[in-house]
Amino acid sequence: MIDPIAIIRRYYPEGSRAGELLIAHGLQVAQKALDVAERLPHLALDPAFIETAARLHDIGMFLTHAPAIGCHGKHPYIRHGILGRELLEREGLPVHALVCERHVGAGISAGEIRRGGLPLPQRDMIPMSMAEQIICYADKFFSKNGNLDEKPLDAVLASVAPYGQAQIDRFRGWVETFESLHPTKNSHS
Repeated sequence: MIDPIAIIRRYYPEGSRAGELLIAHGLQVAQKALDVAERLPHLALDPAFIETAARLHDIGMFLTHAPAIGCHGKHPYIRHGILGRELLEREGLPVHALVCERHVGAGISAGEIRRGGLPLPQRDMIPMSMAEQIICYADKFFSKNGNLDEKPLDAVLASVAPYGQAQIDRFRGWVETFESLHPTKNSHS
């Protein structure tokens, strides 16, 4: 069994701002992702994988320069996904590593990387498996700024919008897929 906290502690000292935010954020994302996966029983998704991958998806952030969240590395924050992939591949978790790489934005295509001049390898980094898509979707509802509240859908859509229409369309597709299965709060009235 994989212990995500033990893996996190190899890279983040206990009590560090970045480490505590990573743990809290990962737990939020895992809970939402598991809730979504539970509504898709016909897919027979692996809840243990979803939980562990969600808890580890941002593990590469300490290597980036994001002082507001306690990260003092040399890389731009957009690289935290590929840096996390490298870390988890070294940990012997290649499938979890793909979640790291593919969760940034609503996934990023090679074309988007080229057109945007992004400091990333020019390859598609779009969530492929249903587990990757669910984790990427769940991630967008939570910040790592210490605020533990779930963002409303309109705020999530606004946060994805600056990255282009493909990002918006991909995320809207996930909303349609994942939220159409969710009973409304007023369905029992």
